[in-house]
Amino acid sequence: MDLLKTISILPVLLLAVSMAVTVPVQGQDALVEAFRVSYELEHQGNYTNAAVRLQQVYQRDSYEINLRLGWLYYRAGAFDESEAYYSNAVALKPYAVEPRFGLALPLAAAGKSDELIVLYGRILETDPQNSIANYRLGLIFYNRGEYEKADSYIEKVVNLYPFDYDSLILFGWNKLALQRNREARVLFQKVLLYSPGDESALQGLEMLK
Repeated sequence: MDLLKTISILPVLLLAVSMAVTVPVQGQDALVEAFRVSYELEHQGNYTNAAVRLQQVYQRDSYEINLRLGWLYYRAGAFDESEAYYSNAVALKPYAVEPRFGLALPLAAAGKSDELIVLYGRILETDPQNSIANYRLGLIFYNRGEYEKADSYIEKVVNLYPFDYDSLILFGWNKLALQRNREARVLFQKVLLYSPGDESALQGLEMLK
């Protein structure tokens, strides 16, 4: 009798197991298809419809969906929506630098430099040597005329990448603004080794005469 009960229960158990396996697979297939279509629409320049397609499978706790929606709305020029989805991604992966760099896109587009300073500072708490965050902070402070603040951030990038054009030219102009002329001259001369005839470097050297 016990054997018969066991046998009669087996089809029910197998059905339950089959359903448990099938549902997640179907969900994964739907996600993959939504992402596939969104990439296709993005390549066509149709960013809004690419985002709408992902909205059809949206899960608030999905880092990947939030990150991609942040990107698509940024490309569509919907900066508030982009900021919201990137912020969700940051909340889901608080130790990751990837979503913070994503969030920087709509913040920069909207001219929110104060928020960018905080954002890049958070990245540097996790990754103090991050050259992108250091460079962008240096650039923000340079553009604000806060040259002393800019100097240490740009210097860190130049120490990491001593022959990088962007950091060398920015460092040169920052040193010039600080009236550290000897250092500025050396930096502009290094830029000319990277880019002979560079107009910005030549202009800087002309101002030092």
